[in-house]
Amino acid sequence: MVFRHARTARRSALTVLGALVLAGLPHAAVADPTPAAGPAPSAAQTLGADKPSPQLLAAMERDLELDEGQASERLVNEAEAGSRAGRLRNALGDRFAGAWVRGKTSGELTVATTDAGDTAAIEAQGATARVVPRTLAGLKAAKTELDAAAARGKTSETPVWYVDVPKNRIMVQATSQEAGAAFVKAAGLEGEDVGIRITTVRPRLMQDITGGDAFYIDDAARCSVGFSVTKGEQGGFVTAGHCGGAGATTTGYDRTAQGTFQASTFPGVDMAWVGTNEQWTPTPDVKAQNGQDVQVTGSAEALVGASVCRSGSTTGWHCGAIEQHDASVSYPEGRVDGLTRTTVCAEPGDSGGPYVAGAQAQGVTSGGSGNCTSGGTTFYQPVNAMLGEFGLTLTTAAAAQTTPDEQQEDGAQAWTAGQVYEAGTTVTRDGVRYQCLQTHQAQGAWAPASTPALWQRM
Repeated sequence: MVFRHARTARRSALTVLGALVLAGLPHAAVADPTPAAGPAPSAAQTLGADKPSPQLLAAMERDLELDEGQASERLVNEAEAGSRAGRLRNALGDRFAGAWVRGKTSGELTVATTDAGDTAAIEAQGATARVVPRTLAGLKAAKTELDAAAARGKTSETPVWYVDVPKNRIMVQATSQEAGAAFVKAAGLEGEDVGIRITTVRPRLMQDITGGDAFYIDDAARCSVGFSVTKGEQGGFVTAGHCGGAGATTTGYDRTAQGTFQASTFPGVDMAWVGTNEQWTPTPDVKAQNGQDVQVTGSAEALVGASVCRSGSTTGWHCGAIEQHDASVSYPEGRVDGLTRTTVCAEPGDSGGPYVAGAQAQGVTSGGSGNCTSGGTTFYQPVNAMLGEFGLTLTTAAAAQTTPDEQQEDGAQAWTAGQVYEAGTTVTRDGVRYQCLQTHQAQGAWAPASTPALWQRM
């Protein structure tokens, strides 16, 4: 079932939340902070996982069946696991086959490799080693073949496919075994270990929504703000691409003039950003429970198995766990690649809303299935891809900026605040080479020398 944008008359009375996203602030150029004397900050300290908001903890306790201590411990464990997994990814190179956390407090990190000889090195980092036949790069290459097959034909009977890292295989969700097998054959993967999950459930777009705040498109459709961003001196916010096309005008939660869609792409991906007028000021806030806000401090990508929470006007604040990254979904309106699949529930009206892991922005609601009574599955468009595609800077609680470096050294790009870096990327800063541990958008407060949770000195 597909849920359309809500069509609203001017006289309609709608319950909405207060302002989330607003307009541009100029960049402030400052020097890199000098690393403080003493021990380097831990991953949990860098990512803000050691000081979670009460609203985040309360939702995790409710939805993940944790007590307060377990919820706090889980966030710290997940932050630390992301850093350790990044170091092992860099050390294993082409043999790396993925990483994930599990357990009530995410206390167990598992790192997969295709070489049993790596077991001792993995265990030395406090992780469980899993020896598997396929590298992560190989699995992603196989998924690319499915993407290509989907581009050549219809996917109405095979709406979801993804890399299942813990199972070290590709999974296809299909309405029948025959439909799934035909899709696999069309991709040239017949004979490969591709799992087929039979289900009649079909994801649909979560529209008519408020993630943080409601906003209205061309005085008719209603969607939701994701995260505040800036581009140069222009402020605004990211949201789902299916909410509106480039050039569409928006009004805010209070129906006053707000802005214009600067860019929008859907299907293929589900991303857009709205540039707002001077009446609206970007903030790092995300609406949580009981009218309270939580603040984002960055966009470090969480691991499979990590907890994630979503804000939406229909169902409010809900949490779950990340199941897979880089999932492809075939909506009736078209295919979308590169989504993240979660166990967070959502309902029509929740589209475009923000997902956070601890204090880290993760993405905006695209679509899903089920509901918040019986449970469901949702997909979000990762925020780092949006920031990189549109050249945007996420508004965070630690918004220090640095003057970009233009030089390149030793064949590696120079580290630059505002750049989105993928895990494994090599950069230089002050003549020193570093390798990225976790995908994120660089901030002035996160210079490599002072953030060993994100960067490994080479």
